[in-house]
Amino acid sequence: MDAAEATGESDGMPMILVDGLPANAVPADDRGFSYGDGVFRTLAMRRGRAQWWPRHYAKLTADCGALRIKPPAESDLSRDIQAIAAHLPDCALRITVTRGSGGRGYAIPDDSQSRRVVSANPLPDYPAHWPEQGVSVRLCELRLAAQPRLAGIKHLNRLENVLARAEWNDPAIAEGLLLDEAGNVIEGTRCNVFIVEDGALVTPDLTRCGVSGVTRDLVIAAAGRNGLHCRVEAINRRRLETATEILLVNSLIGVWPVAALEQRRWSDFKAAALVRKWLNAFDHPLH
Repeated sequence: MDAAEATGESDGMPMILVDGLPANAVPADDRGFSYGDGVFRTLAMRRGRAQWWPRHYAKLTADCGALRIKPPAESDLSRDIQAIAAHLPDCALRITVTRGSGGRGYAIPDDSQSRRVVSANPLPDYPAHWPEQGVSVRLCELRLAAQPRLAGIKHLNRLENVLARAEWNDPAIAEGLLLDEAGNVIEGTRCNVFIVEDGALVTPDLTRCGVSGVTRDLVIAAAGRNGLHCRVEAINRRRLETATEILLVNSLIGVWPVAALEQRRWSDFKAAALVRKWLNAFDHPLH
C-alpha cells in the first residue's frame, strides 16, 4: 500500500504523515491534543514546490524554541513534503509540531519527544475576483487577550480565532478583523493586516498578541528593498477606517485588498498590486 492509499488520499481525504509515516491519528496522550502544546505552519504547495519553504521552516523552529520544543530536522520535513508532492503537487500543507506524548499534568516531561504531522488538503477555492476587485470584511466582537510570552507564535491554541470566525456565516464576508482590548487592530482571523497611510505601509505591532506570518515578513522586507517605508506600530480603528488602502496577506491567499469594511468603501488598489508583484519575486523552490 502506498502513502496515498494508506492515508485515504485516493478517497479524497487529506493526506497525512505522522513522523514520516502514513497515519490518520496521533496518540490520545499527545500534548498537542491535551494542552495545545505545539505549533504549526500553513503554506501552499504549487507544482510540487513548497512556497517560501526556508522562511516557513525558520519560523517553525523559532516558534518551537519559544515553547522549548525540539524542532524536527529540516531534512525530515523536506522528505515528508516531497513524499506528499509526489501525490499532491498542488495543495495546502499544514506542518504541526507537538511536544509529543506525555502523562497527566502541565509539567513538561523530562523525556518528551516532539512529534511532527504533515498534512495536505486541497487549496482553498476562493472567488477569482477577490485579489483584483477586493474583499468585504467585518470587525469581530471578540477581543484578543494580551500575552507577550506567546505573541507572534503560531501555537496550537486558536480558540480566539475559532470563536471570532463563528460570528458570521455570510459568504460575501471574506474575513473578520480582530482588535485587542485597547481597540487596536491586530490581525484577521487567518491573516496579517497592512494599511497604506500617507504613502507608507503600516502593519500592527504584534508584541502583545497576534501571529507573525511569513507573508507579513516578506512584505516588510520587500518594502525596504523597494524604497517604500514600512512602519510597525499600533493602528487604532480610526486609522483603519481612514486608510488609503487595507491589505490582507497570508501564505495561501497572497494579497487581498479590502474593498469594504462596514460602511467604508475602497476602489484604488495600487499598493495591493505592488505587494503582489513583490511576493511573486519571493517564490522559492523547496530545498
